[in-house]
Parts: sequence; C-alpha cells; structure tokens
Amino acid sequence: MFKRGKRGRVTLIDVHLNARLRPMDRGDRFEDPLDELLRSQTPGGRVTGGGTLASTEGEPLSCDIEVEWSGDAVAGVDVIRSALTKGGAPRGSRITVADSDAVPFGDFEGVGLYLNGTDLPAEVYANSDVNELIAALLGALGPDGDIYSYWEGPTETALFIYGPSADTIEARLTPVLESEPSAALSRLVRLN
Repeated sequence: MFKRGKRGRVTLIDVHLNARLRPMDRGDRFEDPLDELLRSQTPGGRVTGGGTLASTEGEPLSCDIEVEWSGDAVAGVDVIRSALTKGGAPRGSRITVADSDAVPFGDFEGVGLYLNGTDLPAEVYANSDVNELIAALLGALGPDGDIYSYWEGPTETALFIYGPSADTIEARLTPVLESEPSAALSRLVRLN
C-alpha cells in the first residue's frame, strides 16, 4: 500500500515476528531499536505501530511491527531484515510490502519453558523465588540464549527463550531444571 506524503512516496511495510513477546518486550527488543536506526541512519523511515497476537488466555503467539518507508521499498526491506536479524529475530519471521510476496528472515530458534504453577507441594512455592531460577537459567544459557519475554497463565508461567540453537538451549537448561525444585513438572516446548 502506498500513500503520498510530504517527502514523496511512502511505503507501508509490515514486519511479522515469529516471536512470543508481550507488547512492552516487543518494543524494548525490536521496535525501539529499529525505530532509532531508521530515524538516525535512513531518513524517511520510522516505526508507526505494532501489535501482538494472543491466545484466548492471553499468551502471546506472535507479533507485528508497522514501518513507514520513504524511497525504494526493496532497500527498506533490506535495512529492516538486516537490523532485525542481527537483533535476534526468530526463524519464521517475514516482511511484506503491499501485495508482494513475503520476504522470510530471522536466524534464531525459540524454546518455551512452562513452569507448573499449581501442582507442586505448597512449600516449594513458598520457598522459591522465580528471580533466582531466572538468574540460574540465564547463567546456564550464557551467550547461547536469552529470555525475550514471559507469560503468566492460570496454571503455568512461561518463559520464552531464543538463541541460535533450540537444541543448545534445551541442553543448557536441562541441568538447572533437574536441580531446581520450582522447575519440577515443567515442560520445554519448541516455538518455531
């Protein structure tokens, strides 16, 4: 879709991120850095909005970013794809301009860690600190992954973890999950 602006032709570019992110996390991790890059290095580009698709229970499933671009749309797609891939966009993400074919991008893989919130002994919940568990998980992941977002559901809390390899993420997390009482009955789910 095109519209005329003061700077000439403005192209609307839709970026679909195959990432489970709360709106604030989408902004912090992808939208804000992309907007800063577009405004500082590519005159005529800017993020104009975004949205998150969620399940009926409110769990984020994927998200979108809307970009306005002045000038050559192909160049805009290249800038956006490069920036978001370097920023850790997951595989299965895509960029669409008007009625053209979607351009796939993203290199990272995702794993959801779903922590049981109802079936553990009461003393486990009383004596556990989720922040300590998160610190242990991040320490085990090192440079091989990061927690991008989370979701608190009626019976589970999910941590959405992305990195270059889902296999590596699972291998690094498993010893922590096996040793932490608060991680008992948790489950790991591949996200892409």
